[in-house]
Amino acid sequence: MERDLPNKVNIQQTYDEYRPVFQNILSKIEASLKKSIHISSTPTYKNRIKSFSSYYKKILRQKPKEAAESKTLVTLTDMMGIRVICAFLEDIDLVEKQLEEVYDVKEIERKGSQQSFREFGYESVHVLIAIPEDCKPDDKSVFLPPDLVCEIQIRTILQDAWAEVEHELIYKSEFNPFDKPLRRKLASINASLTLADTIFQEIRDYQNRLVSELGCRRNTFYDKADELTDKELGTSRGNPVPAQSLSSSSNKAGSIDDLVLQALHEHNVGNFTQAVLIYTQILESKPEPPEVVKAVILKHRGMAFFAQNLYDKALSDFQSSESFDPKGFRTIYYEGIVHSVQGNDNEAIECYNRSLSIDPYQSHVYYRRAISYFVLGDYNTAMKDINSAEKLGLNDDDLKALKSKVIKKFDMGM
Repeated sequence: MERDLPNKVNIQQTYDEYRPVFQNILSKIEASLKKSIHISSTPTYKNRIKSFSSYYKKILRQKPKEAAESKTLVTLTDMMGIRVICAFLEDIDLVEKQLEEVYDVKEIERKGSQQSFREFGYESVHVLIAIPEDCKPDDKSVFLPPDLVCEIQIRTILQDAWAEVEHELIYKSEFNPFDKPLRRKLASINASLTLADTIFQEIRDYQNRLVSELGCRRNTFYDKADELTDKELGTSRGNPVPAQSLSSSSNKAGSIDDLVLQALHEHNVGNFTQAVLIYTQILESKPEPPEVVKAVILKHRGMAFFAQNLYDKALSDFQSSESFDPKGFRTIYYEGIVHSVQGNDNEAIECYNRSLSIDPYQSHVYYRRAISYFVLGDYNTAMKDINSAEKLGLNDDDLKALKSKVIKKFDMGM
């Protein structure tokens, strides 16, 4: 019996009729993804409709009987695809979870995850989703096959780069090299890109831990400054919540990066003496580049001294930090806070002025300068700084309390 053969002309005609429908669906799904996916580094999106040539070859391999008998569109899972290209490996899991929360996920495949280091296929997470109702064509007369899906590919930038090159070198040319040296070269390139992704993620992990520790340490410094300011202005607040480090344990001393994290951890959990010792160890280790590292570490050590009420030592460290980084506007601001705490408000104002000359958009510096002007009895200038802080978005209870005090001075005729 003669086998029924697919009619290529009829299949292409049907496929071409659906192309604008697919493009419309893809555009809607991509817009939906951009609203639904939220990660720290904004991903890049690419969409594509499978070319007819690739589509026809694949249905001949996978669905020849259906292609020969069907009068409607024969579907494949990768006819429509959107690529979500992320910066870091950690983003892949986050995107996958968010897709599962928002869409009707039919299948998840992790391509390349079982490959050995000697192989050179690309890695990628492929998620098949049903077409969301709000992404279907507005024209309800258009028939969509019930099994139609959209393939969402999630990759890092380097995984995507390798996939593009591999597609041109191997898949598209239908060439699979037999020569061992050539295969080794391809495997080596793939391994290098995979290693680079891993290293980028390790650096990202370090940055995340560092940002958490720095944020905690900075809040501790400001809490201490606010507590001392309250005493000076005769105001009060609830007991500040003790700073808690987000690290589960302190790090073993090793590289300067390890020491910095260890020092910040000790600093954040209140072990200020130990933190000072580690900061000093870093400063004595002749770090490279010396100016940059010393400026940062001296600033941290100054904050640890400040937490121990060692204001002269704190001020000395902040001033030394500024000598290595004259544009360090936050360090100069910290100098001003120390001067203010010591009752030297004219010197504090001079520091706040210099900090604002470098970055004029610091709402808290205007607030601190307003406090110093208030202490010195210059209520008009204090109110101007309060207004500047408000314009820049500062609207907390401390600023409101200070503004109320200034207004009372005006009401009393100063």
